Amino acid sequence: MMSQVKFLLDESKIPKDWYNIIPDLPFPLPPVYHPVTLQPVSPEDLAPIFPMELIKQEVSTERYIEIPEEVRKIYKLWRPTPLFRAVNLEKYLDTPAHIYYKYEGVSPPGSHKPNTAVAQAFYNKLEGVKRLTTETGAGQWGSALAMACNFFKLECKVYMVKVSYYQKPYRRSLMEIWGAKVVPSPSPDTEAGKKILEQDPESPGSLGVAISEAVEDAVKRDDTKYSLGSVLNHVLLHQTVIGEEALLQMEMAGEFPDVVIGCVGGGSNFAGLSFPFIREKFKGKKIRVVAVEPESCPSLTKGVYTYDYGDVAKMTPLLKMYTLGHNFIPPAIHAGGLRYHGMAPLVSALYHNGYIEAVAYPQTKVFEAGVIFARTEGIVPAPESTHAIRAAIDEALDAKEKGEKRVILFNLSGHGFFDLSAYDQYLSGKLEDYFYPKDKVEEALKELPKI
Repeated sequence: MMSQVKFLLDESKIPKDWYNIIPDLPFPLPPVYHPVTLQPVSPEDLAPIFPMELIKQEVSTERYIEIPEEVRKIYKLWRPTPLFRAVNLEKYLDTPAHIYYKYEGVSPPGSHKPNTAVAQAFYNKLEGVKRLTTETGAGQWGSALAMACNFFKLECKVYMVKVSYYQKPYRRSLMEIWGAKVVPSPSPDTEAGKKILEQDPESPGSLGVAISEAVEDAVKRDDTKYSLGSVLNHVLLHQTVIGEEALLQMEMAGEFPDVVIGCVGGGSNFAGLSFPFIREKFKGKKIRVVAVEPESCPSLTKGVYTYDYGDVAKMTPLLKMYTLGHNFIPPAIHAGGLRYHGMAPLVSALYHNGYIEAVAYPQTKVFEAGVIFARTEGIVPAPESTHAIRAAIDEALDAKEKGEKRVILFNLSGHGFFDLSAYDQYLSGKLEDYFYPKDKVEEALKELPKI
């Protein structure tokens, strides 16, 4: 076999600024509305939940926002992350395509999530916050925030979607090692959790439920703020260190991608890689950008573009996004980080206006791709990341069929070392596909807010 080709940057090349795509959008972003008054949200409305610096970033129209030196110092524990050319995978597929991947699994928690967790913990500490609450699906975000809170001496409480709490026990252990308190959601610790448990004591939970619990917990205490791992503008902003580094590394490789691919649940790792490349697309570069989601939680490919709440208890602001309805309870697939009813407003707007594409896959197809990748490139990918790998493989096979040289770049957003039980199920033939039925989507959409 041929060896991997690795493109490394030194620490001096860690970006000094995050890239804010909002000033470059060729269309206006829809406003955000208050969940009670249905009036446009003001910074004061968000102050009980977020520190003011993050609120400023959420609505900023500055193209570049400086990364604080304290944050960059912690980034140096794992950044810059490597870019690989997957030559073994190319050979296995017998494709003329060149396949590159940006590997975010080298961070201490094993995913891209610390890029924003560290920033959010820093800004909360700066404002005198003592404690953060959050939700987590598969545990990547919860473990990243637990690590960040540990660095900045903040308390951390994580509401972990119940099905993942039991599917991914070692991610729970990781959070607890870093000092976080973790409870399965829905929990009896909040009114939102109690209500769900009364309706369905066996509820598997959802990110929408866990968000309700974490927000409720935060607004009830003066020393606490809420922290979110995806969806909102400031979260996607912090992730753009991925794409800015990848641009430099592709230049080192002497190529520019024809297609950029990322898995999507709320949109953070996808945006982190793709937004700097979409900036180049706005400038005239010919490039396709593809978002890949699970068939069982298909917000872009089967949802509607409208206003919805980010949570079940209707506590979050109303965002215009592709949604399956805030009451949507996804099936217990193993890509827990992609089990969210809505898509980031920025990603949604780009898709709605035709600047990105979207595709959905069933989980057996993506695990097949994950195993192929592990056997050729050596890294066991997270179930979420296997969605991007599946799309990259299909692009490479399409290039083979058409006899094209195609340069493909995808984000390998994390490793799958805590997800081996899912691979066990796949390898033993017990993993099942779930195609979310249209009538279930229609039912969940019945309670959309009227804006």
